[in-house]
Amino acid sequence: MPITIVRSTGPADDRALRGMFAARKQVFVDLLRWDLPVLDDAYEIDQFDDGHAIYLMVTDRGGQHLGSARLLPTSRPYLLHALFPMLCEGELPTADDCWEITRFCLDRGLRADERLGIRNALIHALAVHALEAGIRTYVGVAELAWLQQILAFGWRCRPLGFPQPVGGRTLGALEIDIDQETLELLAANGIGDAQPLAAAA
Repeated sequence: MPITIVRSTGPADDRALRGMFAARKQVFVDLLRWDLPVLDDAYEIDQFDDGHAIYLMVTDRGGQHLGSARLLPTSRPYLLHALFPMLCEGELPTADDCWEITRFCLDRGLRADERLGIRNALIHALAVHALEAGIRTYVGVAELAWLQQILAFGWRCRPLGFPQPVGGRTLGALEIDIDQETLELLAANGIGDAQPLAAAA
């Protein structure tokens, strides 16, 4: 399963990016019923999908999207900062070495065992990328069930405030510390052995 790092501002660049934006529409709009903008009735793209966003993508050998996550720098407006600041009890994280994980998305066509493998590959890749890119902290916003999973992955992770009802969902914000022990902590919980990360245009 190739894992690539991609920068893009739209779905026209290549097959994997189109698959990623289409999968996001199928998961977040069609399945979860989030009120999000949709391009051409096929792609979920919002104001944060710009030249500052980075995407980690797991694909098959043919370049078909299997899973992905979007990373946003907290040194400029990001999701928690712009839309959900009420979820953070203290100051909003803002630093060059702090990035936000958003749009963690697994393709709806995956079997249950495949979903687990892709999820673990993405989690491991996020930690590897952070270590390689000098990222010391991740932040994120998640619905309660997913928030509880993230907290249980084994890495050093803590809530930034109490979960709150927002738009019919219960959301919480969290912060994840990344250091040289993170990969060992994830591996102890069965999350590891991701493919080396490759940068794409």
